[in-house]
Amino acid sequence: MGPSRNWKKTLGGLSVFWLMAQAQTQSTPTASSSSSPPPQYTLPVSANEAPPVIPNIRDPLAVDAQTACPGYVASNVKQTASGLTASLSLAGHACNVYGTDIDSLNLTVEYQTTDRLHVEIVPTHIGAGNATQYLIPPSVVAKPGVEESNAESDLEFSWTNEPSFGFEVIRKSTKDVLFSTKGKKLVFENQFIEFASPLPENYNLYGLGESVHAFRLSNNYTKTFYAADAGATTDINIYGTHPFYLETRYFTQSPSGGLSLVTTNEAEPNKNYTSFSHGVYSRNAHGQDIVLQPDGITWRAIGGSIDLYFFSGPTQPEVTTSYLKAVGLPALQQYWTFGFHQCRWGYKSWSDLEDVVDNHIKFGIPLETVWTDIDWMLRYRDFENEPVGFDYEAGNSFLQRLHDGGRHYVPIFDSAIYIPNPQIESDAYPTFDRGNETGSFLKNPDGSLYIGSVWPGYTVFPDWLSEGAEQWWIDEMVLYYQKTAYDGAWVDMSEISSFCVGSCGSGNLGLNPVHPPFALPGETKNPVLKYPEWFNVTNTTEAAAASSALASFSSAYPAPTSTGTASYVRTTPTPGVRDVNYPPYAINNVKGPLAVAAISPNATHADGTLEYDMHNIWGHGIIKATYAALSKVFPGHRPFIIARSTFSGSGALAGHWGGDNWSNWPSMAFSIPQALQMSILGIPMFGSDTCGFADNTDMELCNRWMQLSAFFPFYRNHNILGAISQEAYTWASVIDASKSAMTIRYQLLPYLYTLFYHAHTAGHTVMRALAWEFPNDPSLASADRQFLLGPSILVIPVLEPGATSVNGVLPGLIEGHEKWYDWYNQTAVPVPSQVNTTIDAPLGHIPVFVRGGSVLPLQQPALTTRDARQSPWDVLAALDKDGNATGDLYLDDGVSVQPNATLTAEFTVQQRKLVAVMNQGGWVDGNSLRNITILGVDSVRRAVKFNGRPVPRRNVHLDEAKHTLVVSGFDISAWAGDHWTLEW
Repeated sequence: MGPSRNWKKTLGGLSVFWLMAQAQTQSTPTASSSSSPPPQYTLPVSANEAPPVIPNIRDPLAVDAQTACPGYVASNVKQTASGLTASLSLAGHACNVYGTDIDSLNLTVEYQTTDRLHVEIVPTHIGAGNATQYLIPPSVVAKPGVEESNAESDLEFSWTNEPSFGFEVIRKSTKDVLFSTKGKKLVFENQFIEFASPLPENYNLYGLGESVHAFRLSNNYTKTFYAADAGATTDINIYGTHPFYLETRYFTQSPSGGLSLVTTNEAEPNKNYTSFSHGVYSRNAHGQDIVLQPDGITWRAIGGSIDLYFFSGPTQPEVTTSYLKAVGLPALQQYWTFGFHQCRWGYKSWSDLEDVVDNHIKFGIPLETVWTDIDWMLRYRDFENEPVGFDYEAGNSFLQRLHDGGRHYVPIFDSAIYIPNPQIESDAYPTFDRGNETGSFLKNPDGSLYIGSVWPGYTVFPDWLSEGAEQWWIDEMVLYYQKTAYDGAWVDMSEISSFCVGSCGSGNLGLNPVHPPFALPGETKNPVLKYPEWFNVTNTTEAAAASSALASFSSAYPAPTSTGTASYVRTTPTPGVRDVNYPPYAINNVKGPLAVAAISPNATHADGTLEYDMHNIWGHGIIKATYAALSKVFPGHRPFIIARSTFSGSGALAGHWGGDNWSNWPSMAFSIPQALQMSILGIPMFGSDTCGFADNTDMELCNRWMQLSAFFPFYRNHNILGAISQEAYTWASVIDASKSAMTIRYQLLPYLYTLFYHAHTAGHTVMRALAWEFPNDPSLASADRQFLLGPSILVIPVLEPGATSVNGVLPGLIEGHEKWYDWYNQTAVPVPSQVNTTIDAPLGHIPVFVRGGSVLPLQQPALTTRDARQSPWDVLAALDKDGNATGDLYLDDGVSVQPNATLTAEFTVQQRKLVAVMNQGGWVDGNSLRNITILGVDSVRRAVKFNGRPVPRRNVHLDEAKHTLVVSGFDISAWAGDHWTLEW
């Protein structure tokens, strides 16, 4: 069959001889034509190996481009209506250190808005010789332009040619240098771009996702951008690419009246500080290393252009809003999506799903949506149900009952498409045929189909730059909906992942369907799944049964290996020629060579663009296509998408989950900084696989995690095939803990929905870091073990096994700036003796606090969001230290992209008077007002009045010990009319 021919075709001559030797293990006799498939062929492990590389940042032989290269000089500088333009030319002899130097560049500087500055450097001539300088079309990723010519900005751009071209961005109001390449050389080659800027000592940098890392980024850390199917492991490149960071600097007032920069480790307690934040976005989709060191940041990309946007802030909310307006404001999700979701890899039938629904009802646990992993598919093929367990007739009956009960169903859709075995008539796959007829799949450089391998076997991959792919995907999703009435889409494997290097299926389709080159979880040759630490202490009964669980997660996603004798590949640049499979600069990719566990970089799109230039935005492409498809399936409704690989702007279309984490305490703890990172990157609809995906969970871990995730926007329990069941009803204590936290969540659904409305319309954050809400306290700069949901709800979870208390901070309380109320007993928290205080948190209890100054409209908890939306309203007002509070509410039908009816309400409390002002936009909410609770009331000095009329004493209850006033007995619809008032 000559598989070596296919390696050569897809990877080029550098490594062909090594690959030929590795690939020989695939050679088998051609499968005979038959109506029944032969025994399944398993790809060898060597299919996913390639000659190893050593990342440049760890290579002792790496050349320092700053030393070797000449930099550029600027000339022909011209002022424009919005900024300036200039020409850049090499300042000396070309260095060609990691590619071919580009001798002529164009600089464009634009003051696009009052708070956004654009700096772009591109080759003067874009063409075949400079093909790697792929400029992302605005149709693929939003490209903001000038909105206000001659905008008065707080940012100031300057440049110099001494000793070579460099530029600087300054905040005029503080004279603070935000970004400067002065003193560093600009390197711009056809496979390498480098620029750098200093940063203050102990800087506070956030973003540069996606990563599993502390929220405040380390100053000795390399963030690599190359989308990888690598599992949610710390400090590596994983699924998404978001080249944006936010930096916060703290200052004190100097005696002369100026500002003096203060590092967080120099900050003193109880001292007044001022902070300023700014943002930087690099619109480049190529593989990159962003090197963070104690003295600064260095960007190194293996292609693209310099396309920088600076956001002046000066506060985190303003920076975030400006960034999200540039890349795309977050989607307003459908109301039902904020309910609880249950999933696992291992639900084998509609009957299994029905049992899950019935058990949640039986134990009184809210459940909104059931999900299926790849089990639903016929031999892991998109758009075809497994007939045993997921037949269409039984599915229609089950889904009808599910929908009648106010619940929903979401299946997984994988990114690769099976290519059928031409020698087996029964292996026909119309989805592939239709896509192939419309030219919807990626090609090899010679024009043949690029054929990799994913779950179903040898597969092809949609080409989102082709004319036919998006419409083909829309048509397939519409056709599938006609057979199975799903409610949303879960998009997986979209980095995009492949289980072999190169077009390994070319010439080998007679072997299909092939087995992945690793054992699946649950297959008997795998070891026993692990339990989390402390398991034997708290779960003795389960520990005795541990041997029944199969397959470790690591065996399903093995790290690439290579022979011990193989030497590292170091590519020498060839003038004018690109080596896309082994670029001269090796990024710190977790998988090593770019082609391992992913589509090879030389896979070719319809317009000739190589995957090398598009890899990090492939996942964004399938999100866009899925959004278009769901818009066709559900006209006028907001598509619900949870996707794995994302790019800047993906949050305008989809949500995201944290990927394949582990059932252990660190994975739970890291879910908080993951969520905060996604919040400033514009994907507020985020959640982790609650209780952990890989390995076995246990009662204590699941107890704590189900409570923590109840305060994340996306709330889903999901675990791996072969592990123990981890539905909440598996343990009595987890039932109670889940119901306790879900009661709060479902009461807060109107608040959560309103937060998303503000995210969608104004770029506000939903989950918030303490440092954002309390920007003048440097001690909170790295706080990521607790968080705020919006401005008003503070959550301090237990993140360690065996604990019955947790240390936490209630910001501003000890200084007297803030009041906090315990959610459960509705009393003000006493001022502690120290900032970091110990809070009781026995198993089953998650500390939750309401910020003084908040007004929260609440509804009653129910088993579905539909029923919760039909319940009476409560209003909770928590007074601040001055007796004031504010809040708001947004309502609509919860599904429409452009609702034809809305309702907003604004709440204010001043001088013992709560006023609700309604803006009637046609949405009618007929639910009654049940009660109003005011926290922080010392006394009632006069008759309590509602709309100017005294409230009967029987409906007024003042708890003097708790300083809580509760007023009830209202006989009105909560939001009818234009206002109502309560006085006390």
